[in-house]
Amino acid sequence: MRAKHQEFTSLGEVNQSVDTRQRKGWRKILSFFGPAYLVSVGYMDPGNWATDLAGGSKFGYTLIWVLLMSNMMALLLQSMSARLGIVRGRDLAQANRETYPRYINLAFYVLAEVAIAATDLAEILGMAIGIQLLTGLPLIWGVSLTVLDTFLFLFLQRWGIRKMEAFIISLVAIIGLSFLAEILMAKPDLGEVVKGFVPSIPNNEALYIAIGIIGATVMPHNLYLHSALVQTRKIKRDNEGIKRMLKLNFIDSAIALNLAFFVNAFILILAATVFFKTGLTEVAEIKEAHRLLEPMLGSKWAPTLFAIALIASGQSSTITGTLAGQIIMEGYLHLRINPLVRRLMTRLIAIVPAVLVILINGENNIDNLLILSQVVLSLQLGFAIIPLIHFTSDKKAMGIFAIKPFVIILASLVTAILVYLNLHMVADQTSEFFKTSDSIFWKSVIVLGCIIYIALLIIAIAYPLMNKKSREEVMMHPEAIKINEITIPEYKKIAVALDFSVNDYRLISYALGQGKKESQFMLIHVVESPATRVIGNETDDLETRKDKERMDLYVAELKEKGFAVAGFLGFNGRVKEIVRLVKDNDADLLVIGAHGHSGIKDVVYGETVEAVRHELKIPVLVVNI
Repeated sequence: MRAKHQEFTSLGEVNQSVDTRQRKGWRKILSFFGPAYLVSVGYMDPGNWATDLAGGSKFGYTLIWVLLMSNMMALLLQSMSARLGIVRGRDLAQANRETYPRYINLAFYVLAEVAIAATDLAEILGMAIGIQLLTGLPLIWGVSLTVLDTFLFLFLQRWGIRKMEAFIISLVAIIGLSFLAEILMAKPDLGEVVKGFVPSIPNNEALYIAIGIIGATVMPHNLYLHSALVQTRKIKRDNEGIKRMLKLNFIDSAIALNLAFFVNAFILILAATVFFKTGLTEVAEIKEAHRLLEPMLGSKWAPTLFAIALIASGQSSTITGTLAGQIIMEGYLHLRINPLVRRLMTRLIAIVPAVLVILINGENNIDNLLILSQVVLSLQLGFAIIPLIHFTSDKKAMGIFAIKPFVIILASLVTAILVYLNLHMVADQTSEFFKTSDSIFWKSVIVLGCIIYIALLIIAIAYPLMNKKSREEVMMHPEAIKINEITIPEYKKIAVALDFSVNDYRLISYALGQGKKESQFMLIHVVESPATRVIGNETDDLETRKDKERMDLYVAELKEKGFAVAGFLGFNGRVKEIVRLVKDNDADLLVIGAHGHSGIKDVVYGETVEAVRHELKIPVLVVNI
């Protein structure tokens, strides 16, 4: 099976936007650092808090080894994910689309979106709880307010990837320093903490929480995210340049993920010291932990720092979750939509279960919902890790940068452990449900779900192996073409979309530069006065008459200069009318201006260029004005 041509670059807005080649010394090294910090926030999101608090308050320091093990797993898997992006220039979703059949990719896409929704659910609940703890607002209001962070993401995206990385690192610093202060107040017994690194699982409840910790740490959407973020760096595409990038990215990942490990360990140790050691073994809820921190630690700052860190955690991880959602949708579906629409879709999907739980149960059992979201994440891991092992071990595609046999064995062992733990947990939970429930319908749904789950795992493992021999070599770049094979296009009819401003002459000059002596030019302007919304092209108001006069002036001036030109007015609906006039007149090139609107202005004025471009099959020349 030959890989299809890659239509979209991963995170196209920022792809290769950081040019590491132009920097020297420490500035050059630092230019590689950043992607891993955006990934690391997923390892310390509010879902982690719930599982860490539950583990620490119920089982003391016993499950610290699970955090360490999951962090080591994360470092291995994230470095493999980064390797895929650096060497092949593919993110994980794109590589899956090129390898698996359409129906399997659709299933993987749905599962990946479920993981994004579960992640976003944890972030919503965490932020809402943090807002409530800091301000006293009801939880339902806090959940509603989280919709507003959609606009913060848009502004950050406009600033560029380096500014976004700096913002995220600032939030990570707030989280880390807050918990460092909490730990210094708690004064844990370091000798007992060290004993927690000896592996043990006391009972089934500990297993459930341990799997939740792994799901909260090794998150599937982070594997998609990292393989795309590393492509924001522009490097020399020779062996030496790729080796340097792989080495520096590993260092970046090691630092960032170890910081995440310390934050998670701080939370678990805090819960173990303050609650488990004092007999409060049922303090598994974030709000209860917040309430008890001040009397237990004897400081009014303890609960405040806890709430601030929780808000920072939710805010930072919600940004990276949005980026991962964009990568997954574009990679699997080749569908690129407005980032605002994408963010609102993800947020609303996650808000619905949160709101329903709050409305039905009040503000109880919110932390159980957080832990469940992390277990759901853990169940998705196999479908991200198994393909990742296939792709990074493929010598035809990766060349000398394919992972070594030892790494393949280690990654396969990690995958086997994760899949086994998940299946073991599902078997236990299913067994308990079957003993206590008489519902034939839900029993049938569970059995069917388990069959589909196991079947997809088998396909994920077997399909690339079965098709490996028949697949042609995947090229990292398209095969080079000879210069003499290039045909220079000649545009016979060129359309120009004008807004009747000082920018018109700039647009017209670019259009004239694309044409030949015999080319025809179409000037297009869309009248958007209130009357056009009612009577369309029958409008004869003052704005329409003025626009017609101006169009006639432009046409007359260009004809005097010897150009073949005609003018056309559209009425109401800028995108629809531009597309219609271009198609009706069989134009073979459109020249259109980009105003550089950002943030809220995109919502107010719309994104005409993107919408028009997707509706037309002809080349579109976008001129910044």
